[in-house]
Amino acid sequence: MELSRREFLRYAGGAGAGTALGGIVGLGLSLAPARAKAQELRIRDSTTVPSICPFCSVGCATLIHVKGGEIINIEGDPRSPHNEGTLCPKGAATFQLHKNPNRPTKVMHRRPGAVDWEPMELEAALDRVAELVSKTRDETFIERLPDGKVVNMTPAIFALGGATLDNEFNHVAQKFCRGFGIVAIENQARI
Repeated sequence: MELSRREFLRYAGGAGAGTALGGIVGLGLSLAPARAKAQELRIRDSTTVPSICPFCSVGCATLIHVKGGEIINIEGDPRSPHNEGTLCPKGAATFQLHKNPNRPTKVMHRRPGAVDWEPMELEAALDRVAELVSKTRDETFIERLPDGKVVNMTPAIFALGGATLDNEFNHVAQKFCRGFGIVAIENQARI
């Protein structure tokens, strides 16, 4: 039988891994206590905060471990009837996404008439958005229809919610939007 180099390495690697695993199992060794000890050490002296995965509308429960004001671990909550402690690949990657050094931490803004984008602090960007929303509402607010009916609305602003929003947040968002006079309200989960 003629083997290519790739096939030889595949068989040799499989045999080596099988032998090692067989030796561990044959001796009655279990790695579960070592894994449990490693988990315990990682989250020792941390505060556990229950939360919800932000990626879809299922609402899988998570446990966020915080130590010294820093998130050190995010995992599924075994008490949840939705996910029973498991998370999908996106939910399981929440910690890596939060701690990613390449994660943008500033807003990119292009001033009117400018060609290039420039970084802007989040607080300044939020202030700018609030200013523009307020200006748009004030300029387009309709208090009464021509027949005299009171409507108190603005047709120039549209609110679109995301599928990751839970019912409680959607309720508060609806109240805010309607109080602001926005009537064009939709949720991405229904589209």
